[in-house]
Amino acid sequence: MDALVLARLQFAANISFHILFPTITIALGWVLLFFKLRFNAGGNAKWMDAYRFWVKVFALSFALGVVSGITMSFQFGTNWPGFMQTVGNIAGPLLAYEILTAFFFEAIFLGIMLFGFRRVPNWLHTLATLVVTVGTSVSAFWIIALNSWMQTPAGFEMRDGVAHATDWWAIIFNPSMPYRLTHMLLASGLTVAFLVAGLSAYRWLRGDRGADVSAALRTGVTMAALLIPVQILAGDLHGLNTLEHQPAKIAAMEANWRTGPNVPLVLFALPDEQARDNRFEIAVPDGASLILRHDADGVVPGLDRFEGRHPPVAPVFFAFRVMVGVGLLMLAVSWTAAWQLWRRPGGLSPWVARALAAMVFSGWVATLAGWYVTEIGRQPWLVTGVLTTAQAASAVPAPSIGLTLGLYLLLYAGLLAAYVGVLFRLARKGADAGRPAAALPVPPAAALRT
Repeated sequence: MDALVLARLQFAANISFHILFPTITIALGWVLLFFKLRFNAGGNAKWMDAYRFWVKVFALSFALGVVSGITMSFQFGTNWPGFMQTVGNIAGPLLAYEILTAFFFEAIFLGIMLFGFRRVPNWLHTLATLVVTVGTSVSAFWIIALNSWMQTPAGFEMRDGVAHATDWWAIIFNPSMPYRLTHMLLASGLTVAFLVAGLSAYRWLRGDRGADVSAALRTGVTMAALLIPVQILAGDLHGLNTLEHQPAKIAAMEANWRTGPNVPLVLFALPDEQARDNRFEIAVPDGASLILRHDADGVVPGLDRFEGRHPPVAPVFFAFRVMVGVGLLMLAVSWTAAWQLWRRPGGLSPWVARALAAMVFSGWVATLAGWYVTEIGRQPWLVTGVLTTAQAASAVPAPSIGLTLGLYLLLYAGLLAAYVGVLFRLARKGADAGRPAAALPVPPAAALRT
């Protein structure tokens, strides 16, 4: 296997592992803030118990997100020197803003959020939760701004082969940024909604039916039921934006080989790049034209318009269908669970609780699939129209990259297994895991308002 393919696999493995944890911390911070504000408002201990359980998950996810993010920066230097050499004038400041946000907003207040309860005034602990939560979202803003700029670059000019900024407003708010940021934040919300609902359902099935478990379960299910239709709408708008600015990616997502009107919506097929056609195709007539042009006669660009310049079709095509399929499953399960929680006398039925527990990491699956559509769909470009992936690669020999790739995969597999194991261990021990009995009572909210 050549060095370029190995370098791409190594970066894909790294970012696939890394994205799992910010996807959790971005939205879980807001859930923790919700728990804290509900506790402050009424003094009901169940909200603080829920906070104490989920803040451990936040801390664990935050730590793994930071560690895996650092290794990505190493790979920029070792495997992709052409990236910073060509677009470092733009990528460097955006990454610096993200790091400054992470350290000055998140790191300073994270200790107070994790360990400050009963050690600092309640208002300061609540403020620390708010600042860390806002910090994680602002960090995501800068990363998405950079990634979107790489997809739809704007606000720059090339001088001697190097990109120079001419309009930072256009760089940050490039054409795909608002859609991508919205889609990503909603994906984070859904990931956390199913994580909270799924792990709470697991506890409920094991007989841990305390008020905090019920509160977290209702919070997760409500979040999921409300966010999934919004995500479907946001995804449709994001798709229309992609059609306008990255039509080759849309053509690969739809496995549409020929430009023209009345393009069918391909539900399943085996794309064949050699024959430039689909095998075993199951399609809805005019469906793609209706969705993408809102007109059955609408012309949709096909892969024939981008001969030799389009992404690999099969991975983009299948990743998109995995994302959509998981999203539809989320819709069905979350709405069924929400209906049962609010209308069924006995609450959740066991089979719906099992479905939620089985989907505890469904947000990860959908997010990773969507991320592959985004990143593979941009190929062969690293920065669209500016820098190809091959141009950015280093001259590091293939055996060296292969060795480090193997070590990364072993490390990530071990860390991921440990992370999942700890989550379920926490769930089994319940909200009071690791706390001595004397520390269990929660002071009333009034006593904490100092």
